[in-house]
Amino acid sequence: MPRLRTPVRLTALGCALLLAACSSKPPVPDWQMNAQAAATKATEAYLSGNSRVEQLEWERARAEVARTGRADLLARLELMRCAAQVASLVVAPCDRFEGLRPDAAAPEQAYADYLAGRVSPQQLPLLPEAQREVAALGDAATLAGIEDPLSRLVAAGVLFQSGRVSPAVMAAATDTASAQGWRRPLLAWLLVQVQRAEAAGDADTAAALRRRVGIVEQGATRVK
Repeated sequence: MPRLRTPVRLTALGCALLLAACSSKPPVPDWQMNAQAAATKATEAYLSGNSRVEQLEWERARAEVARTGRADLLARLELMRCAAQVASLVVAPCDRFEGLRPDAAAPEQAYADYLAGRVSPQQLPLLPEAQREVAALGDAATLAGIEDPLSRLVAAGVLFQSGRVSPAVMAAATDTASAQGWRRPLLAWLLVQVQRAEAAGDADTAAALRRRVGIVEQGATRVK
């Protein structure tokens, strides 16, 4: 039986931003804990399709990080937001990060390029561990090896953007979003599969997928 929705876990990159001090002995600064909580709520709200809460929590997270005056940390935060968009097949530039790119470290620049589907072989070692093998091989088998659901969806979204998505990848992404109850990426991946089925002349599969889309949309109309 699929698990009920659980709080979204931050990507490895986000953990590096918000939890780096957790292993040290001094108390974690308030801004760090507040930013972590806000970013987690914002990501969960986005994936669930709750735009109002998402916007509010991202602004709260930015305000907390801005207390440090560090553009590199703010750049990491923006990458977390863009990663959730990629997981939901939103193909758009990560504009807020790009404005901060000159101050971002090499791993963040590599991750931004990865999200945009243009990471270079030289940048692969700089990527979060969960993404490296997918970036290099780009198949469903490596995707299945990613334990974290959001990281798995991000990887699938990158494969989609780079034109390397397969039916097996689409099925894995759809199953992942469905199991977590994440309306936004689930709807996006279902619609991609509808288009593929219709293009292939598979009317029965397209109809079955559209029935699933209708169920998701019924729930989404109540959450704005």
